[in-house]
Order: sequence, then structure tokens, then C-alpha cells
Amino acid sequence: MKQNRLKDVFLGLVTLAVTVVVLYGVCEVAVRLFVDNGMNFNIEMWKYARDVKQRSTDPLIGHEHRADAHSFLMGVDVATNAEGHRDREIPVARQPGVGRIVMLGDSFIEGWGVPFEDTISKRLEELFDKAGEKVEVMNTGVGNYNTIMEVEAFLTRDAKFKPDMVVLNYTFNDAEPVPNYGSTNFLARNSEAAVFLVGGMDSILRLFGEKKTWDKYYLGLYDTPGWPAAKAAIHRLADYCRENKIKLVIVNWPELHDVNNYRLQKITDLLHGVADAEKVPFVDLLNSVKGQEPSKLWVTAPDPHPNAYANELYAHYLFPFLKEEMGKPAS
Repeated sequence: MKQNRLKDVFLGLVTLAVTVVVLYGVCEVAVRLFVDNGMNFNIEMWKYARDVKQRSTDPLIGHEHRADAHSFLMGVDVATNAEGHRDREIPVARQPGVGRIVMLGDSFIEGWGVPFEDTISKRLEELFDKAGEKVEVMNTGVGNYNTIMEVEAFLTRDAKFKPDMVVLNYTFNDAEPVPNYGSTNFLARNSEAAVFLVGGMDSILRLFGEKKTWDKYYLGLYDTPGWPAAKAAIHRLADYCRENKIKLVIVNWPELHDVNNYRLQKITDLLHGVADAEKVPFVDLLNSVKGQEPSKLWVTAPDPHPNAYANELYAHYLFPFLKEEMGKPAS
């Protein structure tokens, strides 16, 4: 009798396990067939990490683009060059008579969901060309980077390009800590269904649960050690640029949910204060999109990364500042 009960329990557990596996398999197939349309933010970010990124040996960088990687993400081709930049091949050696600007930043600079030629770096290059000036504008942006990572990557890897100018593009979440890259979890590494379900749960918690709304979350970052660490990184970059006669410009990139009743002015003011303390020019891109319908600036409705149109507005606004600074002697 006891042996029969154990057998029944065992068979029940096996049946349950098989059922769970089958149902999860069905869910996985359904997500890949009906949800993954190439424009789901969470799934595309997962593919980005899988196809384009790798762990960095430098803990202050955390992760980086792989050299010569390629993927199709958020409806656009994403390809990296031999240096891991989303850019054409740019030789380290300078060309006589050609200026050079290095753009530091995260997915906004990388151009998430934006065709390569429409990214702000390439639009700025085009504007310089139309103005009769040859200037290489290097796109070194990497998704999920913060200021610490951007500065470390420049100083240890990209300073060799010896630019005339560095543009530090600061976004509202740059006070976040350096993220851990990669997962030892099998489902997190291999399952689109797991990515979709976790992402959906996160959205539900933000709407109805205990998770903070986007504005409260971003503002809260500036009451954590992340902001002093970001300021220290900016100071480190400013010192390097001064010592090497490189112009530095700090550019504030706004959050695009509501550009006409902006809720993150505190962050802009803090960053402006740092720029003033370092005696470097400061540009606020919010001014270029005020009056716009916010949704016209987004890659997709759930994903308010700046789209090609927003990149165009930003480039035209930023260009005169950079052109003027490039014409000044390095101090």
C-alpha cells in the first residue's frame, strides 16, 4: 500500500513536471511567433545583449560592444566596427585638416531604434560637411552605460583617437550603478518567453504595485551614492581634457515622456552646476523639443528613446554650439 502511494506521488510529480515543461514550451513558441515582431523593447534589448555585447575585463566598464558584431534590432541594422563602435571604420591616425569629436553616451548616442545615418553623430557630421568643414563625429555610445562607464571607456580605450573635442552626453538615469552584465540563469539567457513575462510583470508593478513611477525613480537616483560617483567621473574626464588640451562639452538629454511639463528639471540643474564648476560649456537639449507632441519623438509608444526625428532636432540644435567651440583654441 505504502509503495503504491509513493508510486502515485512520483507519477503525479512527473506528470506535473511534464505539464509545466509542455506549457512553457507552448508559451515560448507563442512569444516567438506572435509577440516577437522585432519591436518589443524587452526582447530586443535581450537580443542586443546576446548578439552585440560582451563582458568587459574592466569592472568600471562592465560590458562593451563586441568588435564587428551585427544584429537587426528595433527595426534597424546595428553593426559595430573593429573598435566596437556603432560607426564606420575610423583610423586612429588623424587626417590632416579633419577635425575629430568623440561622442560619449549610452543607448541614446548608440542610436537605439534609429538607422545609422540618422543618429545624432552622423547628422552632426553631415551638418559640419554642409558648412564646409570636415569633422569626424565618432559614435562611442553603448546601451545601458552610465557616466562612470563612459568616462572609463574613453580614458582606457578611446583616448587614443586624440579628439579635438569630447562631448559627454548625459541622460537622467546616469546616476544608476554600473550594471551586472550577463546571467547564469538558463532561462534568462535563452528564453524569449522569460524575458517577455519578466518585462510584463515589471510594467504591471509600475502601474499598480509598489514600484516607483518613472519620474520618482529617476529623481530618487540623485539621493543615492550614484550621483556623487557620476560627478567624480565627470571631474576625472574634465581633468584629462584640460591636461591634454581637449575641448569638453556637457550635453543634457531630456526624458521624453513629457517635454512640455518637464518633471526632471532638478537633474538638469544638478548637471548644469557640475558643468559650471568645471568651467565647461553646457547644452540642454530639452529646448530643442519643447512644444513637440512627445509621442512623435519616441521610437515606439512603450519606448521613449529618441527616434530619428528627435535626433534630427537635437543635431540641428547642438550643431551651432559645437561649431563655435571647435573654432576656439583649446585652453
